[in-house]
Amino acid sequence: MRAVATLLLAAMVVLFAITLRWPLLHPAMPWLRAFAEAAMVGGLADWFAVTALFRHPLGLPIPHTAIIPEQKDRLGETLASFLKDNFLKPQVVARRLDDADMAGALARWLAEPPAAGSPNRRKGLAPLIGQLVEGLDDPAFARLVEDMARSRLAEMRLAPVVADAVDTLVTRGRHELLIDAAVDWGLATIVDEAPTIRGMVTERTNWLLRLAGADESMSSTMITSVQRLLVEIRHDPDHPVRLRLAEALAQWTFDLRHFPEAQARVEGFKDDLLANPAMAGWVKGLWDGARTALATSLKDDSGNRLGGALAALGTRIADDAALQRSLNTALRRAVAGLAREHGDSIVKLVSETVRGWDAATVTDKVEQAVGRDLQFIRINGTLIGGLIGLAIHAAVELAR
Repeated sequence: MRAVATLLLAAMVVLFAITLRWPLLHPAMPWLRAFAEAAMVGGLADWFAVTALFRHPLGLPIPHTAIIPEQKDRLGETLASFLKDNFLKPQVVARRLDDADMAGALARWLAEPPAAGSPNRRKGLAPLIGQLVEGLDDPAFARLVEDMARSRLAEMRLAPVVADAVDTLVTRGRHELLIDAAVDWGLATIVDEAPTIRGMVTERTNWLLRLAGADESMSSTMITSVQRLLVEIRHDPDHPVRLRLAEALAQWTFDLRHFPEAQARVEGFKDDLLANPAMAGWVKGLWDGARTALATSLKDDSGNRLGGALAALGTRIADDAALQRSLNTALRRAVAGLAREHGDSIVKLVSETVRGWDAATVTDKVEQAVGRDLQFIRINGTLIGGLIGLAIHAAVELAR
């Protein structure tokens, strides 16, 4: 377009030269000279104006030329202020989003299947997330997870949690299973350790009683009595020992809630656990296992489960008008909040980015964006200037 505008100006120069060289060649020559003369003035004036925006015309340091390179910092600040005043104010954002059905758009994107032949972006979402999760294998992430786990455990008061858990076990009768497991373990241990028990009784019996076989009788009676007691506890849900154990658990939970001494013992156990070097290995293993399992599941799933879950979520949003209203309200508040919290940062980013560009970069970007239209200004200036010249010549002729 620059070449077209320049060639048109050159054509006006040639036409003007012809009218000067052969002024009587035709009766219309004065009219052509008036047109060409005014067209040259208009074309040259607009060439100067367009060129002065981006550089000094003919390299001459004429005042108020090369406007964009000289004023790029102010241009960036003005652009940033325009963005802030017209787009990033919370009131403006909220007003523009009043009629926007963001929840409906989200529901349609989630629920509608992709068009035939188009890539299923939702399907590719799961492997992408899987790759991102798998990439979190840097030791720094493991240390971050460990520090977060330690911090949360250190802040948490363990005594009330333990008391609530034990109370729930007792209230629901789940402690009976623990008692049964302990009794079963006791019965199995007595059978396994019977020779050891008999040996201990024999060692503590004098030779005369051993000669009479009293040690065997005593050890057998002891083993049988303990076994009988455990069997009774195992099969009698109302056995006194069971009741005493339940009372002891209830008393312990009461102490955990009301007595600092009992609470200190539990908190001391927590502190010892956090101080144990094995804690770091346990947290790291937990993190590595969870990360690997999640990444493998997402990558192998190829988005089927995730895509199905997203589609179900989209259908739920589309079918629930109340949920859509709530979601639209929440999204509007979130976007307006982002504008309020980060609007100044965005404005600062724009102004600092423009300020960081060199003058040639700014000039090139602006000229590439609007240069074609500016060359049309040169063309229009040339043609309109010529028409004005004709009008002036006609007025002069009429005056004569």
